[in-house]
Amino acid sequence: MPPVQRIEPQPGQESVWDYPRPPRVEPTTKRLRVVFNGVLIAETTRAHRVLETSHPPVYYIPQADFQMQFLRRTPRQTYCEFKGAASYWTVTVGGQSAENCGWSYESPAKGFEVIRGAIALYASRMEACYVDDERVQAQAGDFYGGWITQDVVGPFKGGAGTWGW
Repeated sequence: MPPVQRIEPQPGQESVWDYPRPPRVEPTTKRLRVVFNGVLIAETTRAHRVLETSHPPVYYIPQADFQMQFLRRTPRQTYCEFKGAASYWTVTVGGQSAENCGWSYESPAKGFEVIRGAIALYASRMEACYVDDERVQAQAGDFYGGWITQDVVGPFKGGAGTWGW
């Protein structure tokens, strides 16, 4: 496989290749909105984003900023070497469901305590996700949950052929 070619960021952009590993978590006051089956299920300016080398930001939205009547915890669990054990969520609105489309850390590892209980969602499984007024593009693949905006450049890990990066 040829070496990955980092895209040089323009003014006002970030390269995901400048994000650290292990990842860092930071607050964001950008307005995040999530729509599923025609309903605004989350809106916040109090999220955190997790930044990890080669991945677009993953946004963690406080449960208080969700319409929690549309979410239910599922039995699915996974483990992240950095953040710890993740619990999963299903969204159901008007008879339409997206199973295991979100995750949260109820007892996150040291350094990630600020995302305790906050929920991240796969943009690909939602009708639309927005950062400020920009509709995000979902990170490719079904493992990572990054949200791509015009503010970040890749290439991004997640799609076919990128697992070896």
